[in-house]
Amino acid sequence: MEKIAASIMCADMLNVQTELECLEKTDCDLLHLDVMDGVFVDNLALGPEWMANVQRQTHLPFDIHLATELPEKYIEMFRFLQPETISFHIEAAANPILLINRLKSYGIKPSLALNPATPLKDILPYIAEVDQILLMTVPTGFSGQSFRKDTLNKLRELKNILNKRNIAPLIEVDGNINAQTISWMKGTMPDIFVLGTSALFQGNGRSTNDYQKRIQKIRQAIDAYK
Repeated sequence: MEKIAASIMCADMLNVQTELECLEKTDCDLLHLDVMDGVFVDNLALGPEWMANVQRQTHLPFDIHLATELPEKYIEMFRFLQPETISFHIEAAANPILLINRLKSYGIKPSLALNPATPLKDILPYIAEVDQILLMTVPTGFSGQSFRKDTLNKLRELKNILNKRNIAPLIEVDGNINAQTISWMKGTMPDIFVLGTSALFQGNGRSTNDYQKRIQKIRQAIDAYK
């Protein structure tokens, strides 16, 4: 079954514990955590000590996305959390294989991330070595951006390549993911959907029931357009 990852950066940051308590009671599968360094992107987000506090409040596995320069530095900074997955950007990696092998040695699933403007060919030499590929459907850095429809071709091409090579890293999509944008992926469904302000953390409804209804709506869209 496809997985739902809640982008905690988009939650109510003044009431994170309440947000986590609500998410715990839904069928959300993962917490997606963005690390931004103010260099790779023009934003700052989510440090290791803050994440450690979050981890003490939840059983949901961590899916960490390093939107940073020097991913080798940030892998060392965050590995003590033992997240399920760490994604680093191909655009920022001087030696992707070194980082992939380092993550494996730490018992963390390696994931390659790429922005909409980055050609798919940049990750192809490494896709057999990773557990996951994170396709950004908006430029990394800020929530509330419009979905880039040109990424649909990239998603379709990636799935075809994986099928031809008979390899099966999970495909994750992040960026304005909602029922409408999922409908555009008909026939090329990814495996993990990151939900933020577009589909989950929206409006005044912040209860477990609100979140469960929104997640269920997404699951229904996924099932309808497989």
